[in-house]
Amino acid sequence: MEPVNIGNRLIGPNHPPYIIAEIGSNHNGDMDLCRRIIDAAVACGADAVKFQSWSKSSLISTQEYSRNISYDDKKRHFGSLEAMVEKYQLTQDQHIAISAYCHEKKIAFLSSCFSPEEVDLLESLSVPAHKIASMDIVHVPLLEYVASTGKPIILSTGMAALAEIDRAVDILKSNGSGPIVLLHCISIYPPEYDDIHLNNIKMLEQTFQLPVGFSDHTIGTSIPLAAVALGACIIEKHFTLDKNLAGWDHWISAEPDELKKIVEESRNIFNALGNYKRIVRQAEKEKRQKFRRCVVIKKPLKRGDRLSTKDIDFKRPGTGISPDELKYIVGRSLKRDMKEDEELKWSDLQ
Repeated sequence: MEPVNIGNRLIGPNHPPYIIAEIGSNHNGDMDLCRRIIDAAVACGADAVKFQSWSKSSLISTQEYSRNISYDDKKRHFGSLEAMVEKYQLTQDQHIAISAYCHEKKIAFLSSCFSPEEVDLLESLSVPAHKIASMDIVHVPLLEYVASTGKPIILSTGMAALAEIDRAVDILKSNGSGPIVLLHCISIYPPEYDDIHLNNIKMLEQTFQLPVGFSDHTIGTSIPLAAVALGACIIEKHFTLDKNLAGWDHWISAEPDELKKIVEESRNIFNALGNYKRIVRQAEKEKRQKFRRCVVIKKPLKRGDRLSTKDIDFKRPGTGISPDELKYIVGRSLKRDMKEDEELKWSDLQ
Protein backbone atom coordinates (compact mmCIF):
# COMPACT_ATOMS: atom_id res chain seq x y z
CA MET A 1 0.00 0.00 0.00
CA GLU A 2 1.52 3.28 -1.14
CA PRO A 3 1.58 6.29 1.20
CA VAL A 4 -0.35 9.43 0.26
CA ASN A 5 1.55 12.71 -0.12
CA ILE A 6 -0.34 15.67 1.37
CA GLY A 7 1.63 18.88 1.39
CA ASN A 8 4.99 17.05 1.28
CA ARG A 9 3.97 14.92 4.24
CA LEU A 10 3.67 11.18 3.61
CA ILE A 11 0.60 9.57 5.17
CA GLY A 12 0.02 5.85 5.52
CA PRO A 13 1.78 2.70 6.72
CA ASN A 14 5.22 3.28 8.25
CA HIS A 15 4.66 7.02 8.60
CA PRO A 16 3.69 8.94 11.77
CA PRO A 17 -0.01 9.76 12.12
CA TYR A 18 -1.13 13.03 10.53
CA ILE A 19 -2.99 15.12 13.11
CA ILE A 20 -5.75 17.42 11.84
CA ALA A 21 -7.16 20.02 14.22
CA GLU A 22 -10.76 20.32 13.04
CA ILE A 23 -11.72 23.94 13.66
CA GLY A 24 -14.86 23.66 11.55
CA SER A 25 -17.22 26.37 12.73
CA ASN A 26 -15.50 26.85 16.10
CA HIS A 27 -14.26 30.23 14.88
CA ASN A 28 -17.86 31.41 15.56
CA GLY A 29 -17.55 33.88 12.68
CA ASP A 30 -14.83 35.77 14.58
CA MET A 31 -11.57 35.93 12.61
CA ASP A 32 -9.57 37.00 15.65
CA LEU A 33 -10.77 33.89 17.48
CA CYS A 34 -10.02 31.87 14.36
CA ARG A 35 -6.39 33.06 14.28
CA ARG A 36 -5.96 32.31 17.97
CA ILE A 37 -7.25 28.76 17.46
CA ILE A 38 -4.82 28.30 14.55
CA ASP A 39 -1.98 29.58 16.73
CA ALA A 40 -2.92 27.08 19.43
CA ALA A 41 -3.01 24.22 16.90
CA VAL A 42 0.48 25.19 15.72
CA ALA A 43 1.72 25.29 19.32
CA CYS A 44 0.27 21.82 19.92
CA GLY A 45 2.17 20.41 16.95
CA ALA A 46 -0.79 19.62 14.69
CA ASP A 47 0.02 18.96 11.03
CA ALA A 48 -3.07 20.73 9.67
CA VAL A 49 -6.11 22.76 10.59
CA LYS A 50 -9.37 22.06 8.82
CA PHE A 51 -12.43 24.19 8.18
CA GLN A 52 -15.78 23.66 6.48
CA SER A 53 -16.47 25.45 3.21
CA TRP A 54 -20.19 25.98 2.96
CA SER A 55 -22.45 28.98 2.65
CA LYS A 56 -25.98 29.82 3.65
CA SER A 57 -27.15 28.91 0.15
CA SER A 58 -25.00 25.84 -0.61
CA LEU A 59 -25.83 23.51 2.28
CA ILE A 60 -29.38 23.84 3.63
CA SER A 61 -32.74 24.34 1.95
CA THR A 62 -35.04 27.28 2.61
CA GLN A 63 -37.70 24.92 3.93
CA GLU A 64 -35.27 23.41 6.43
CA TYR A 65 -34.43 26.90 7.65
CA SER A 66 -38.13 27.57 8.16
CA ARG A 67 -38.47 24.39 10.23
CA ASN A 68 -35.66 25.40 12.61
CA ILE A 69 -36.48 28.84 13.95
CA SER A 70 -35.49 28.44 17.59
CA TYR A 71 -33.76 26.00 19.97
CA ASP A 72 -34.02 25.28 23.66
CA ASP A 73 -30.25 24.98 24.05
CA LYS A 74 -29.25 28.64 23.90
CA LYS A 75 -25.54 27.95 24.52
CA ARG A 76 -25.11 25.94 21.34
CA HIS A 77 -27.77 27.80 19.36
CA PHE A 78 -27.99 31.58 19.61
CA GLY A 79 -30.94 31.95 17.23
CA SER A 80 -32.49 30.38 14.16
CA LEU A 81 -30.61 27.87 12.02
CA GLU A 82 -30.43 30.40 9.19
CA ALA A 83 -28.96 33.08 11.45
CA MET A 84 -26.31 30.71 12.78
CA VAL A 85 -25.32 29.41 9.35
CA GLU A 86 -25.02 32.96 8.09
CA LYS A 87 -22.79 33.92 11.01
CA TYR A 88 -20.63 30.79 10.91
CA GLN A 89 -20.12 30.59 7.13
CA LEU A 90 -16.73 31.60 5.76
CA THR A 91 -16.78 34.15 2.96
CA GLN A 92 -14.39 34.03 0.03
CA ASP A 93 -12.31 36.81 1.57
CA GLN A 94 -12.18 34.96 4.88
CA HIS A 95 -11.03 31.78 3.10
CA ILE A 96 -8.24 33.75 1.47
CA ALA A 97 -7.21 35.37 4.76
CA ILE A 98 -7.25 32.09 6.70
CA SER A 99 -5.29 30.24 4.02
CA ALA A 100 -2.66 32.99 4.00
CA TYR A 101 -2.43 32.96 7.79
CA CYS A 102 -1.93 29.18 7.81
CA HIS A 103 0.80 29.55 5.20
CA GLU A 104 2.47 32.19 7.37
CA LYS A 105 2.26 29.89 10.41
CA LYS A 106 3.53 26.89 8.41
CA ILE A 107 0.54 24.66 9.07
CA ALA A 108 -1.49 22.98 6.31
CA PHE A 109 -4.85 24.56 5.47
CA LEU A 110 -7.60 22.04 4.69
CA SER A 111 -11.35 22.39 4.38
CA SER A 112 -14.33 20.17 3.68
CA CYS A 113 -15.98 21.13 0.39
CA PHE A 114 -19.76 21.07 0.04
CA SER A 115 -20.38 22.33 -3.52
CA PRO A 116 -18.51 22.65 -6.82
CA GLU A 117 -18.14 26.40 -6.27
CA GLU A 118 -16.41 25.74 -2.96
CA VAL A 119 -14.17 23.15 -4.59
CA ASP A 120 -13.14 25.82 -7.08
CA LEU A 121 -12.47 28.28 -4.26
CA LEU A 122 -10.28 25.76 -2.43
CA GLU A 123 -8.49 24.93 -5.67
CA SER A 124 -7.69 28.63 -6.11
CA LEU A 125 -6.08 28.48 -2.66
CA SER A 126 -3.96 25.47 -3.66
CA VAL A 127 -5.17 23.18 -0.88
CA PRO A 128 -2.95 20.07 -0.74
CA ALA A 129 -5.99 17.74 -0.56
CA HIS A 130 -9.77 17.82 -0.56
CA LYS A 131 -11.85 16.57 2.38
CA ILE A 132 -15.28 15.08 1.69
CA ALA A 133 -17.59 14.98 4.69
CA SER A 134 -19.48 11.85 5.70
CA MET A 135 -22.79 13.38 4.63
CA ASP A 136 -21.59 13.58 1.01
CA ILE A 137 -20.41 10.01 0.51
CA VAL A 138 -23.59 9.48 -1.56
CA HIS A 139 -23.41 12.89 -3.31
CA VAL A 140 -22.33 11.46 -6.65
CA PRO A 141 -22.07 14.77 -8.57
CA LEU A 142 -19.87 16.27 -5.85
CA LEU A 143 -17.70 13.15 -5.71
CA GLU A 144 -17.19 13.35 -9.46
CA TYR A 145 -16.35 17.04 -9.36
CA VAL A 146 -13.87 16.71 -6.50
CA ALA A 147 -12.23 13.73 -8.20
CA SER A 148 -11.72 15.77 -11.37
CA THR A 149 -9.21 18.00 -9.54
CA GLY A 150 -6.78 15.08 -9.36
CA LYS A 151 -5.92 16.04 -5.78
CA PRO A 152 -5.55 13.56 -2.90
CA ILE A 153 -8.89 12.99 -1.19
CA ILE A 154 -9.73 12.35 2.46
CA LEU A 155 -13.13 10.65 2.60
CA SER A 156 -15.07 10.32 5.86
CA THR A 157 -17.30 7.26 6.11
CA GLY A 158 -19.77 8.14 8.90
CA MET A 159 -23.31 6.78 8.39
CA ALA A 160 -22.17 4.81 5.32
CA ALA A 161 -22.77 1.14 4.60
CA LEU A 162 -19.83 -0.79 3.17
CA ALA A 163 -21.46 -0.84 -0.28
CA GLU A 164 -21.79 2.96 -0.20
CA ILE A 165 -18.10 3.34 0.67
CA ASP A 166 -17.21 0.96 -2.14
CA ARG A 167 -19.28 2.93 -4.65
CA ALA A 168 -17.81 6.27 -3.52
CA VAL A 169 -14.24 4.97 -3.85
CA ASP A 170 -15.03 3.61 -7.32
CA ILE A 171 -16.57 6.94 -8.42
CA LEU A 172 -13.54 8.86 -7.17
CA LYS A 173 -11.05 6.57 -8.87
CA SER A 174 -12.95 6.38 -12.16
CA ASN A 175 -13.14 10.18 -12.33
CA GLY A 176 -9.42 10.74 -11.97
CA SER A 177 -8.99 11.46 -8.29
CA GLY A 178 -5.62 11.51 -6.62
CA PRO A 179 -4.84 8.92 -3.93
CA ILE A 180 -7.58 8.33 -1.36
CA VAL A 181 -7.47 8.11 2.43
CA LEU A 182 -10.57 6.78 4.21
CA LEU A 183 -11.54 7.98 7.67
CA HIS A 184 -13.48 5.65 9.92
CA CYS A 185 -16.09 7.89 11.50
CA ILE A 186 -19.15 7.63 13.73
CA SER A 187 -21.47 10.56 13.03
CA ILE A 188 -22.80 10.81 16.57
CA TYR A 189 -21.74 13.66 18.86
CA PRO A 190 -20.41 12.07 21.04
CA PRO A 191 -20.84 8.34 20.33
CA GLU A 192 -21.19 5.68 22.99
CA TYR A 193 -18.08 3.54 23.35
CA ASP A 194 -19.81 0.42 22.04
CA ASP A 195 -20.83 2.33 18.89
CA ILE A 196 -17.26 3.22 17.88
CA HIS A 197 -15.93 -0.12 16.56
CA LEU A 198 -12.31 0.91 16.11
CA ASN A 199 -11.59 -2.47 14.54
CA ASN A 200 -13.24 -1.02 11.43
CA ILE A 201 -9.94 0.76 10.84
CA LYS A 202 -8.23 -2.54 10.04
CA MET A 203 -11.31 -3.87 8.25
CA LEU A 204 -11.50 -0.86 5.90
CA GLU A 205 -7.76 -1.00 5.25
CA GLN A 206 -7.91 -4.69 4.32
CA THR A 207 -11.13 -4.32 2.28
CA PHE A 208 -10.09 -1.35 0.17
CA GLN A 209 -6.28 -1.55 0.33
CA LEU A 210 -6.24 2.16 1.19
CA PRO A 211 -4.74 4.06 4.13
CA VAL A 212 -7.34 4.55 6.87
CA GLY A 213 -7.54 7.18 9.59
CA PHE A 214 -10.08 8.12 12.24
CA SER A 215 -12.38 11.14 12.44
CA ASP A 216 -13.08 11.41 16.15
CA HIS A 217 -16.18 12.75 17.87
CA THR A 218 -15.51 11.33 21.34
CA ILE A 219 -14.79 13.31 24.48
CA GLY A 220 -11.17 13.14 25.64
CA THR A 221 -8.02 11.56 24.24
CA SER A 222 -8.17 7.82 24.87
CA ILE A 223 -10.12 6.78 21.75
CA PRO A 224 -8.03 8.65 19.15
CA LEU A 225 -4.87 7.30 20.79
CA ALA A 226 -6.33 3.78 20.65
CA ALA A 227 -7.03 4.40 16.95
CA VAL A 228 -3.35 5.21 16.41
CA ALA A 229 -2.41 1.97 18.15
CA LEU A 230 -4.63 0.16 15.62
CA GLY A 231 -2.82 1.83 12.74
CA ALA A 232 -4.87 4.96 12.01
CA CYS A 233 -2.78 7.13 9.68
CA ILE A 234 -4.80 10.32 10.30
CA ILE A 235 -6.48 11.60 13.43
CA GLU A 236 -9.03 14.34 12.85
CA LYS A 237 -10.20 15.91 16.10
CA HIS A 238 -12.47 18.91 16.70
CA PHE A 239 -10.44 21.67 18.33
CA THR A 240 -11.25 24.74 20.41
CA LEU A 241 -9.63 27.06 22.91
CA ASP A 242 -12.39 26.46 25.45
CA LYS A 243 -15.12 23.80 25.58
CA ASN A 244 -17.37 26.31 27.33
CA LEU A 245 -17.52 28.75 24.43
CA ALA A 246 -20.94 29.20 22.86
CA GLY A 247 -21.36 27.47 19.51
CA TRP A 248 -22.15 24.16 17.87
CA ASP A 249 -19.09 22.00 18.46
CA HIS A 250 -16.94 23.51 21.22
CA TRP A 251 -18.33 21.14 23.85
CA ILE A 252 -17.14 18.00 22.03
CA SER A 253 -13.82 19.51 20.95
CA ALA A 254 -10.34 19.02 22.34
CA GLU A 255 -8.77 21.92 24.21
CA PRO A 256 -5.05 22.69 23.70
CA ASP A 257 -3.81 20.43 26.50
CA GLU A 258 -5.77 17.52 25.01
CA LEU A 259 -4.64 18.13 21.44
CA LYS A 260 -1.04 18.42 22.58
CA LYS A 261 -1.39 15.07 24.33
CA ILE A 262 -2.88 13.50 21.19
CA VAL A 263 -0.04 14.86 19.04
CA GLU A 264 2.75 13.79 21.39
CA GLU A 265 1.34 10.43 22.45
CA SER A 266 0.36 9.53 18.88
CA ARG A 267 3.98 9.88 17.85
CA ASN A 268 5.12 7.88 20.87
CA ILE A 269 2.65 5.13 20.02
CA PHE A 270 3.73 5.11 16.37
CA ASN A 271 7.38 4.80 17.38
CA ALA A 272 6.54 2.07 19.89
CA LEU A 273 4.58 0.03 17.33
CA GLY A 274 7.71 -0.52 15.24
CA ASN A 275 7.33 -3.37 12.75
CA TYR A 276 6.63 -7.10 12.55
CA LYS A 277 10.28 -8.13 12.44
CA ARG A 278 11.62 -9.43 15.76
CA ILE A 279 14.54 -7.21 16.76
CA VAL A 280 16.67 -7.55 19.89
CA ARG A 281 18.52 -4.28 20.38
CA GLN A 282 22.13 -4.21 21.51
CA ALA A 283 21.15 -2.59 24.80
CA GLU A 284 18.73 -5.44 25.46
CA LYS A 285 21.38 -8.04 24.53
CA GLU A 286 23.63 -6.48 27.15
CA LYS A 287 20.86 -6.95 29.73
CA ARG A 288 21.11 -10.70 29.21
CA GLN A 289 24.23 -10.78 31.37
CA LYS A 290 22.39 -9.20 34.31
CA PHE A 291 18.89 -10.59 33.95
CA ARG A 292 19.46 -14.16 32.79
CA ARG A 293 20.83 -17.03 34.90
CA CYS A 294 23.88 -19.22 34.88
CA VAL A 295 24.66 -22.65 36.30
CA VAL A 296 25.73 -22.69 39.97
CA ILE A 297 26.76 -25.57 42.18
CA LYS A 298 24.02 -26.44 44.66
CA LYS A 299 26.27 -28.11 47.29
CA PRO A 300 30.01 -28.53 47.93
CA LEU A 301 31.62 -30.96 45.46
CA LYS A 302 35.07 -32.53 45.12
CA ARG A 303 37.43 -32.72 42.21
CA GLY A 304 36.46 -35.71 40.04
CA ASP A 305 32.77 -35.68 41.10
CA ARG A 306 30.43 -36.36 38.20
CA LEU A 307 27.67 -33.76 37.89
CA SER A 308 23.99 -34.68 38.03
CA THR A 309 20.92 -32.43 37.85
CA LYS A 310 20.65 -32.66 41.64
CA ASP A 311 24.03 -30.90 41.96
CA ILE A 312 22.97 -27.89 39.87
CA ASP A 313 20.88 -24.73 40.30
CA PHE A 314 20.39 -21.62 38.12
CA LYS A 315 20.90 -18.07 39.38
CA ARG A 316 21.85 -14.61 38.19
CA PRO A 317 23.95 -13.29 36.55
CA GLY A 318 23.86 -14.68 33.03
CA THR A 319 27.64 -14.49 32.51
CA GLY A 320 28.39 -18.20 32.91
CA ILE A 321 26.95 -21.40 31.49
CA SER A 322 23.36 -20.84 30.38
CA PRO A 323 20.48 -23.07 31.59
CA ASP A 324 19.79 -24.09 27.98
CA GLU A 325 23.26 -25.67 27.87
CA LEU A 326 22.48 -28.03 30.75
CA LYS A 327 22.67 -31.15 28.57
CA TYR A 328 26.34 -30.41 27.82
CA ILE A 329 27.42 -30.50 31.48
CA VAL A 330 25.39 -33.28 33.13
CA GLY A 331 27.60 -36.39 33.50
CA ARG A 332 30.88 -34.53 33.20
CA SER A 333 33.50 -34.50 35.98
CA LEU A 334 34.91 -31.52 37.86
CA LYS A 335 38.54 -30.48 37.57
CA ARG A 336 38.53 -28.89 41.00
CA ASP A 337 36.74 -28.68 44.31
CA MET A 338 33.75 -26.33 44.22
CA LYS A 339 31.80 -24.50 46.92
CA GLU A 340 28.07 -24.21 47.38
CA ASP A 341 26.53 -21.53 45.14
CA GLU A 342 29.73 -21.13 43.12
CA GLU A 343 29.25 -20.27 39.42
CA LEU A 344 30.33 -23.10 37.12
CA LYS A 345 32.67 -22.30 34.21
CA TRP A 346 33.50 -24.44 31.21
CA SER A 347 37.09 -24.49 32.42
CA ASP A 348 35.92 -26.27 35.61
CA LEU A 349 34.89 -29.38 33.61
CA GLN A 350 36.94 -32.40 32.54
